Amino acid sequence: MNQRKIQIGVIGGREESPENLEAARQVGFLIAKKGAVLFCGGLGGVMAAACEGAKEAFGLTVGILPSGQGHLANPFVDIVIPTNLGVARNSVIINACDGVIAVGGKYGTLSEIAFALQREIPVISLNSWEIDPTILIANTPEEAISKLYSRLNQQYLLP
Repeated sequence: MNQRKIQIGVIGGREESPENLEAARQVGFLIAKKGAVLFCGGLGGVMAAACEGAKEAFGLTVGILPSGQGHLANPFVDIVIPTNLGVARNSVIINACDGVIAVGGKYGTLSEIAFALQREIPVISLNSWEIDPTILIANTPEEAISKLYSRLNQQYLLP
C-alpha cells in the first residue's frame, strides 16, 4: 500500500532577518530529510530559504503563488501552482498542509496561522506569532520539526 507523504507548510515573511532566513533554510532541510513535501507561497524570503534548504536535502517543494505568473516562483520550487487569487491563496496553502511551521512573518503569516487554527492544523511558531495557546513555540529548527512531528503523531498515528 502506498502511503501519501506528509505535507508541511513553511510560512513567513518575504523580508526577514538573516537569522530567520537561516532558520527557514534549516527547517526546509529537516522537512526534506523526514521525507515530507514542503508547501509554501513560492516567492522570496522565508519561502525561498525553506525551499533552498529542502532542495539541499533532495526534497520536493510546492509553491502556491498569489499571481497567475508561474515564472515569479523562487528557483527552488519544483511544482509551481499559480492561483491568481492574491492573498486568498493563503487559505489554499494551509488547506494543502498537515502541519505548519511559521518563521517570522507579518500579517500574511498571521492570516495563514488563523486559517490553520480554524482547521485545527498544528502550528509551530519559530520567532513568529504566539496568538493562541494551541500554537507550539520552538526556539530552534530542530525543535520546530520535533514538536510538529510529535503533534502529527498524536493526530494521525504516523509510523
